[in-house]
Amino acid sequence: MKSLARMTKARLFRLSVVVGSVFMILLIIVYWDNVGTAHFYLHTSFSRHHGALPTVKDDGQGSLSDVDEFLEKLLTSELRYHVDRKTEQPPMQASSKPLAGNLEENVRGYDWSTHDASLILDQEKLQAERRKTLREFCANSSFAFPTKDRSFEDIPNYELNHLIVDDRHGIIYCYVPKVACTNWKRVMIVLSESLMDQGVPYVDPLDIPREHVHNTSTHFTFNKFWRRYGKFSRHLMKIKLKKYTKFLFVRDPFVRLISAFRSKFELENEEFYRRFAIPMLKLYSNYTSLPTSVSEAFEAGLRVSFSDFIQYLLDPRTEKLAPFNEHWRQVYRLCHPCQIDYDFIGKLETLDEDAAHLLQLLKVDHLLRFPPSYRNRTASSWEDDWFAKIPVAWRQQLYKLYEADFVLFGYPKPEHLLKN
Repeated sequence: MKSLARMTKARLFRLSVVVGSVFMILLIIVYWDNVGTAHFYLHTSFSRHHGALPTVKDDGQGSLSDVDEFLEKLLTSELRYHVDRKTEQPPMQASSKPLAGNLEENVRGYDWSTHDASLILDQEKLQAERRKTLREFCANSSFAFPTKDRSFEDIPNYELNHLIVDDRHGIIYCYVPKVACTNWKRVMIVLSESLMDQGVPYVDPLDIPREHVHNTSTHFTFNKFWRRYGKFSRHLMKIKLKKYTKFLFVRDPFVRLISAFRSKFELENEEFYRRFAIPMLKLYSNYTSLPTSVSEAFEAGLRVSFSDFIQYLLDPRTEKLAPFNEHWRQVYRLCHPCQIDYDFIGKLETLDEDAAHLLQLLKVDHLLRFPPSYRNRTASSWEDDWFAKIPVAWRQQLYKLYEADFVLFGYPKPEHLLKN
């Protein structure tokens, strides 16, 4: 009996040590972190029709691990409080002043025209259809593409750098370059108050300079979790994925490629000229000696053609050297839609309506408005002209490269471009 009692005491002691250690780690995370979990709202302002919380892909066992459950229960009981809120302001008028020193946005300009209310879509039905399409193809075993079947735990940390977290409002945004991401990042900065102007948080998205918007230090992303939380980072990610509202915006994949080409190779961009244009011109246009600066190259009429760009994308050597640049990397590789159960899927083709509806669902429409669209945004009607000189065989290869993005997000296969 004495031996049994000692064993029981020893087990209880070990259990208390484990629980105490976990509790102390959580206290450190909660009270010493001035950005992360201390501002962690365990509710979401968005709920689906059936009232259930959005679910996260689990470890294949049908439920969260014991550690996840412990963390969730503890955080739910201890941290259900709100950050002090400023006095609510009336809806703000979008800034009418252009941004100085911003070549791309100055060239494009903004579309300040009003939109006919009768064109507003049935957003709830539309979102249900988009989520249904995504879920069905992710579950369809006959539809395969790279990384589809891996779990969330299998995604390397560096591949989570497009997931921006706003703990103040319980929002996670996966940004896709060339899909209004500059302005959505501005919105996330305003909501999270992650950037100050002379000690005061920005309140108008268009007041935020573009160079600050794309500075990686400005945003709190999932990629930064492992540095802050160590081995607990994945557990906290899974809890936030379960509780927060997750959204992304997508675009017709071929039109997105045209837009990327226009902004990175038709405008004088020093970084993209040196990193990408010079190798493309040497490989596909047979130039041996090229200017070192983009301005000199443009003056000499040396520019990457759209054909060069497509060859670069199709060249198997490209991915062997480095992953696709984010401006033309596939959405499924940026946002992991089969591992993350997104609550809202917006499209650039319906940006104004989708953005307005999302801000209402997030209950932040009284704080800000989404900036207006570019007035000369790349249109899908341009595809025929842009691809006119691209061989059909290349178009077919390009479609296979981006097929998952077409299918998962409900974009029709461009049959007219893929036939002789």
